[in-house]
Amino acid sequence: MNASANNTPLCYSLRSPPFKYLPNIASAYYSSIFGTLGLISNLIAFIVLLKSFQRTQSRSRSFFLIFLGGLVVTDFMGLLVTGSIVISFHVTHFNWRKLDPNCHFCNFMGMSMVFYGLCPLLLGAAMAVERFIGINRPFARSTSMPKKRTVSMVLMVWLIAGSISMLPITGIGSYHMQIPGSWCFLNISSDGNDMAFSLLFSLVGLICIAVSFLLNTVSVVTLIKVCCGQNRHQRRRDHEVEMMVQLILIMVIASICWCPLLVFIAQTVLSGSHVQVKYLLLWIRFATWNQILDPWVYILFRRSVLQRIYPRLNWSRGSIMTFPHAWKGGCWRFPEENI
Repeated sequence: MNASANNTPLCYSLRSPPFKYLPNIASAYYSSIFGTLGLISNLIAFIVLLKSFQRTQSRSRSFFLIFLGGLVVTDFMGLLVTGSIVISFHVTHFNWRKLDPNCHFCNFMGMSMVFYGLCPLLLGAAMAVERFIGINRPFARSTSMPKKRTVSMVLMVWLIAGSISMLPITGIGSYHMQIPGSWCFLNISSDGNDMAFSLLFSLVGLICIAVSFLLNTVSVVTLIKVCCGQNRHQRRRDHEVEMMVQLILIMVIASICWCPLLVFIAQTVLSGSHVQVKYLLLWIRFATWNQILDPWVYILFRRSVLQRIYPRLNWSRGSIMTFPHAWKGGCWRFPEENI
């Protein structure tokens, strides 16, 4: 990814700054406000998760919290790295060709966009797999499984996403400057390796969402059967229900935020049409919301928070197994668990 025949670096060969399209002042405010909001939200979520992890006595919940911690760290770093570059451009309007004549900085941002884009989707799928095994095959997961193995799974997800993001360095795909000049991203094109890399990025993301949807659906059905079946007092399921609620919300947010961009990339590449800049910018902003909304799932959707919001609910200690009989006095009465 060095230079083309006319000595123009590859990342500027299609779109070279400065562009005639100039971002308005709203772009700077949008990037600054939502970047700051996302960083603060993820920082709060990390503190909440850390306290919950220290207090939890459930092995399965501790595994789940490790995955959530990895997701929070990924979202935080994604906003910090990419947001810093975008906001700096809107404030200073620096010229990429002068600042980064060899495309190193542009390639770094492109890799960051792909890495921090794929990580939440891959982690969501990994969390769905972990919950599926924990709920549907509880004896398949050894009770003595160390927490280090869960950490290793998070690291493996980061390694996979990092390996995919580095493919353009090996010649499979390429990163290019994008209008309005504030960011770099993969080249969405139907030509050769760019097509392969674009489809890979899109398909990996869509497959992760599909796997999450399938496994989470099966897990929810299993929980309903256990909670409402004759053997509903066999195992405590209260913490598992809470984890499934959080995981489903994470999946819904990821689907809404990422599917438009992933489908847009695949459709553009397969149809051989030119990229429509206004739609690309719109769907990228949609995807950014995923990193902002994710942490609020962990902050708000906990029983300790819901108890304060709905004090009428009877959060007495017990098992969610009594859920079918919990409708009393016109409201649901759920059990409490230390989290």
